[in-house]
Amino acid sequence: PGTLLPRLPSEPGMTLLTINIEKIGLKDAGQCIDPYITVSVKDLNGIDLTPVQDTPVALRKEDMYVHFNVDIEIQKHIEKLTKGAAIFFEFKHYKPKKRFTSTKCFAFMEMDEIKPGAIVIELYKKPTDFKRKKLQLLTKKPLYLHLHQTLHKE
Repeated sequence: PGTLLPRLPSEPGMTLLTINIEKIGLKDAGQCIDPYITVSVKDLNGIDLTPVQDTPVALRKEDMYVHFNVDIEIQKHIEKLTKGAAIFFEFKHYKPKKRFTSTKCFAFMEMDEIKPGAIVIELYKKPTDFKRKKLQLLTKKPLYLHLHQTLHKE
């Protein structure tokens, strides 16, 4: 069912972020079994700054997209995130032949990309590089993770 956490209590002058994960574009979207996304917020050393959350399994697969339409509440006020922090999205799916869940690709959003509205971010090849040193795009095709951000400020 996922491990989504509720929104934090608001604090005066502080901003909370809700990210709606709309969909992810993949050339073999229809073949992914029980796909979900793990969301984490990490500093430049790859250390978790908030609890890691998993989305429920995707709602549907259609053409080249896996649709989620799920809200993630980032578990820290934006102002309290360290410089250089990033929000990571790891796309995972089950591999019956190997009997385990594998990370297919990942995407991330840096602090300067936090602003209200829609955003599309590029997908990178696994393994997930939380330190963001050796990034390789997953594909040359224009396939992205589609998100929508909502900022809550008191």
